[in-house]
Amino acid sequence: MKIFSTVMTCVLCLPFVGVAQESSPSTDAQEQIAQIVKAHGGKELLLHRFQIQEQLNVSDNPEAAPGKPRESVFDGHDRWWYRSGTGAWQKKENEPAVNLVWVWTLQAFLDEKAKVTLLPDIVDGDVACVGLRISESITPPLDAYFDKETLRLARIDWRKDVHRFSDWRDVDESHYPARCIGYRKDTNKPWYVSQISELNRLEELPDDLDR
Repeated sequence: MKIFSTVMTCVLCLPFVGVAQESSPSTDAQEQIAQIVKAHGGKELLLHRFQIQEQLNVSDNPEAAPGKPRESVFDGHDRWWYRSGTGAWQKKENEPAVNLVWVWTLQAFLDEKAKVTLLPDIVDGDVACVGLRISESITPPLDAYFDKETLRLARIDWRKDVHRFSDWRDVDESHYPARCIGYRKDTNKPWYVSQISELNRLEELPDDLDR
């Protein structure tokens, strides 16, 4: 019942952005995607239509306070509604942050329009990571890094920000990161924190949404 805002991010160090390996396009990348999806319960269990409640703090010191409550509904890649309190639902139009949600659900890696290539491995903090770059379906290309041991998403480097993910939780045998902290690449300073307190799958969209 609440969401990731124009933000989604987590980290304590400047991003290491790798360059996609030109020599290993699809085979190795697709094998890595298959392993990651399997580690998250399989394709059938990935999140697609769901509702979240979150605390979102966008400020110069986002970790100092819990943030404001917000509720969000996601349906696929482009459909995102949100509201504060008992207010009316508002639809997010042309919102870049929806790509972050699309990636952490892993659905972005299965999209037929996506070109996915391997990135050189990195160490982020003390976590060894494997990297995948998504292009064509996301512009500019987005770099996602996964913990080598757990295959859970550790970080997204995209545009001017680095987003780090943590506090992993389960819902209906699938997994999702409940916490995201966003950092500016040029300053390495956090500018938002999103903390999901509840996430539920939806079979149908709420009746009061403005479609």
